[in-house]
Amino acid sequence: MNIDDMSTSRQRIVSGMRPTGPLHLGHYFGVLVNWVELQDQYDCFFFVADWHALTSEYASPTRIREFVPQLVLDWVAAGLDPTKCTIFLQSQVKEHAELQLLFSMFTPLGWLERNPTYKEVKGELEGAKDLSTYGFLGYPVLMAADILIYRPHLVPVGQDQLPHLELTREIARRFNHLYGSLFPEPQAKLTEAQKLPGLDGRKMSKSYGNAVHLSESLEDVTPKIMSMLTDTNRMRRKDPGNPDHCNLFPYHGLITDEQIRREIIVGCTQAGLGCVDCKKMLLQSLERFLEPIQARRKALEAEPDRIWEILDAGDRKARDQAGKTLALARAKLNLEYSELAAFNVK
Repeated sequence: MNIDDMSTSRQRIVSGMRPTGPLHLGHYFGVLVNWVELQDQYDCFFFVADWHALTSEYASPTRIREFVPQLVLDWVAAGLDPTKCTIFLQSQVKEHAELQLLFSMFTPLGWLERNPTYKEVKGELEGAKDLSTYGFLGYPVLMAADILIYRPHLVPVGQDQLPHLELTREIARRFNHLYGSLFPEPQAKLTEAQKLPGLDGRKMSKSYGNAVHLSESLEDVTPKIMSMLTDTNRMRRKDPGNPDHCNLFPYHGLITDEQIRREIIVGCTQAGLGCVDCKKMLLQSLERFLEPIQARRKALEAEPDRIWEILDAGDRKARDQAGKTLALARAKLNLEYSELAAFNVK
C-alpha cells in the first residue's frame, strides 16, 4: 500500500488530550477552539490519552477512570461533533501498544533522554512524584505510535511542541529506512493558541487552582473573578491603568464584544472605570460565553450512556484503521506467520 493511499479524500489529523481533571478556559482557547474548526476541514481522530495519563498518575488510576467521561463531556459541550470526527479512548485500541513495542526496539535511548519535556516535567514534579520510570522516559515512543498508527498528514501543534513532533518524524524515518516505506512523516499544523494567564498571573493550571473551568457555575466563578489579579501598577481607583499590563484584560480580549472592549480601554486608561467594574463586566461576558457550553453539557448529562456510546463508536472506527496499519507494520518486520496460521487450521 502506498503511504498516501488513505480511506478518505480529506487529509487526516490526529491529536489527543490526557484525562487529568476538568478542562478550563486555557484548554478551550489553547486547543478545543482549533479542534472544532479542524473537524469541518479534515478527517480528525481525537483520543482520550488515558495511557499517557498513567505515566505521571500511575499511583491513582481510579482518578483517571473518573476523568475520562468528564473530558469527553467537555469536548462535546465545547463543540466537537462525533458525526464529524472520531472520538475514542486510547487504551481501547490495543494496536497503539503493539506499535509502541515495535518502535521501542529501534528507538535510540539518546533520543528520549534529550526530549526537552522529559527534563522539564521531571524537574517540576521532583519530590511530588517519582517519574524515574520506563513509562515516563518512553512516553514519546507511545506518542509516536498514537500518531503514526493512523498515518496522518498533519498534527495540530503549537510552536513549543515542534520538538515532540520531530521525534515522531524521526521514528517514522527510521522505520521506513530499516524496513521499507510505510509511515508518512506528518507535518505540523501550526495552530494559533490563544493563551490565557491564570487568575493569579501564573500559567493557568488545575494544580495551581487558578483556572476557570468550563463546567463551573457562575456562582463558583464569581468569587474567583472578583479576587483576580489586575494591573499591579494601579494602586488606587483614581490612578489610570494600562490594559496591556493587566492580567484580566486578555479574558476580555477573547470573550467580550469589541465595542465593550473599546469602552473598557478608554475607561481604564482615563481612570473612569475601576477594576471592580471591569471584573463585573467580565462576569457578564463569562455568563454569555459559558451558557451554551454548559447547556450542551447538561443535555449530555441527562443521557448518561451517551458518552460511552460516542466512545464505543469511535473505538471501533479507530481499531479498524489502526488494525490495517499494524498488519502492514507486522508484515514489514516479517511477523506475519502464514505457515503458523495454516498449521493451526489443521
